[in-house]
Amino acid sequence: MIFQRSLVRELSNAASAIFITLLTIVLTFALVRLLGQAAAGQVANESVLALITFAALNNLPVLLQLTVFIAVLLAFTRSYRDSEMVVWLSAGIGLRRWIGPVMRFTLPVTVLVAILSFAVTPWANRQSSEFRARFQQRTDVARVAPGQFRESADGSKVYFVENMAGKDGEVGSIFVASLVKDHLSLIVSETGTTETADNGDEFLVLLRGRRYEGTPGLVDYKDMQFDRYGVRIESSPPVFTSDDSMKIRSTLELIALRSPRAMGELVWRAGLPLSVVCLALLAIPLSFVNPRAGRSANLMIALLVYFSYSNMLTLVQNYTSQGRLAFGIAWWLVHVIVLIIAIAMIVWRNGIHRPWRVWLRSFFSAASGAHPA
Repeated sequence: MIFQRSLVRELSNAASAIFITLLTIVLTFALVRLLGQAAAGQVANESVLALITFAALNNLPVLLQLTVFIAVLLAFTRSYRDSEMVVWLSAGIGLRRWIGPVMRFTLPVTVLVAILSFAVTPWANRQSSEFRARFQQRTDVARVAPGQFRESADGSKVYFVENMAGKDGEVGSIFVASLVKDHLSLIVSETGTTETADNGDEFLVLLRGRRYEGTPGLVDYKDMQFDRYGVRIESSPPVFTSDDSMKIRSTLELIALRSPRAMGELVWRAGLPLSVVCLALLAIPLSFVNPRAGRSANLMIALLVYFSYSNMLTLVQNYTSQGRLAFGIAWWLVHVIVLIIAIAMIVWRNGIHRPWRVWLRSFFSAASGAHPA
């Protein structure tokens, strides 16, 4: 029908604008955060673009979920505000007739969110973790940026390099400070290079410099001049938390693992596509607005409902990860409750405009395939 095609077209146009806006906000925040981490030496400069891409892929399921909810909410709110919905309801087209076109718009997005949640997001998290792990495994000197102070992997040394010579790992104008058991050592040299010992240890070999060592607060500092001095280069293995290890695992690995944390991650991944459908249905009754009253009250209520729904999903995931709730109940419990609430609100809102007996007769006639008079 005309109203169905018109609604799907309006939902698609609204969703496109909303998604682009949300994605721009997420990418901006990710760019600012990653540039700050790159400036602090926590990630490699050349990895920033890749990490932004992985962050976008990781956030896409939630962005699409929120896009569908806002698009349906705004489309129906505009229809109420412009009195179009009053015309449709007066013509006998109740709210139940709008569920079909809304689902026609929502189901393709739900399939996309399921693919992203179960396959793409774990891959993106794994790639992001590998990028960060490779940077963590770099040696202290490899992390050094010209003109910036850098701390060693174990936190016992601070490096400063004025410039990079650009050949054979050579660096110029070096400053190294180390503090071990209240013993301070300061080393400065004109130039230096990296060398690998026979046992595989790497050393920063400083050439033509001076070394000052002593205890802070005392006057027993020693001043030594050297032509060649070696400083052992430290590196550290990457460290992952248990939550990170679950996020980077594939869905098949989580199913095979069957630990509480693995089941909690599965609850979250399964909840994202299911919540798209529930939120789309919930937005239909929440979009009601009285043209004579305020126009923002329903939007505030919808925002509160969305955050409550999201927090409930997080709470159920945490309970499952802690072993306090079985996966067989956790993956559907919140969604069924929200679905029942959405259907009840649609029935209640529809009953305001049509008598209950007429609505029920119309509903059962539609279910049996007959057309009500």
